[in-house]
Amino acid sequence: MTKRIGIHLGTTGGASNAVERAREIGANTFQIFSSSPRMWRAPKIDPKQAARMKELRAKLDVGPLVIHTSYLVNVCSQTDEIREKSVAAFRGEIERALALGAEYLVLHPGSWKGLTRDEGLRLAADSITRAIDGLPWQGTPFHILIENTAGAEFSLGGSFEQVAELVARLKATAPVGVCLDTCHTHVAGYDLVSPEGYEQTIAQAAATVGLDAVRVWHMNDAKAARGSKLDRHEAIGKGTMGLEPFRRLLNDARFAHAAFIAETPVDDPGDEERNVQVLLSLVQSS
Repeated sequence: MTKRIGIHLGTTGGASNAVERAREIGANTFQIFSSSPRMWRAPKIDPKQAARMKELRAKLDVGPLVIHTSYLVNVCSQTDEIREKSVAAFRGEIERALALGAEYLVLHPGSWKGLTRDEGLRLAADSITRAIDGLPWQGTPFHILIENTAGAEFSLGGSFEQVAELVARLKATAPVGVCLDTCHTHVAGYDLVSPEGYEQTIAQAAATVGLDAVRVWHMNDAKAARGSKLDRHEAIGKGTMGLEPFRRLLNDARFAHAAFIAETPVDDPGDEERNVQVLLSLVQSS
């Protein structure tokens, strides 16, 4: 099985351009936003762009295609207005993902400030169920991936258990899986750095979300310390995690089915390619 390694890319000039850009920097998978991540309203996907993306992905063997949901979406907001806008925006995300032929749509579960955690879980599950209701996902490889978060107060998904609870509530009504973020995992307090801690953390993931459900790893080093709950991404090997956790993950047979996608800072020209190449360099030949 070919290891799937990539990075989040921009879509300047059209979403399909990201496929060629991925291959140029040595990636064979990638993540994009399907629209501006900071605007509620989004244009529909150009059918020509969708067709070109599918054609290029097949020709260049680039996949899976991962789309990250807009930062504005909060499916467990205490505010009815924000929650309804979030349901509508997330439905648009699903529609665009299906139009582009994306395999995965990553979602941060949101903030339940002003509610109880259980109320937040219930609202999140209800909002996601309503967003996908009636859309033609059956027969496609499409999955919504619930991403673990950095563990900030009121943020849903700061533990594997919370992610597992939300996935369990959705299984009957939506195609759902999991995305784990290395930086989020680290700053939420899990140990991916020491060999013993790594095994304990993966065991915890296995006992909660289940390793087969982890379809994507977001590969991000961290600027902040373990347990700090500060979501600040750093270039691979340049932060408080170092290279070893990424080497372990990339060569862990338990994640042979997963895609590994960086969301590292782009501060200078060539940063995207540098981070992809660092990840590629950590893969051990079998």
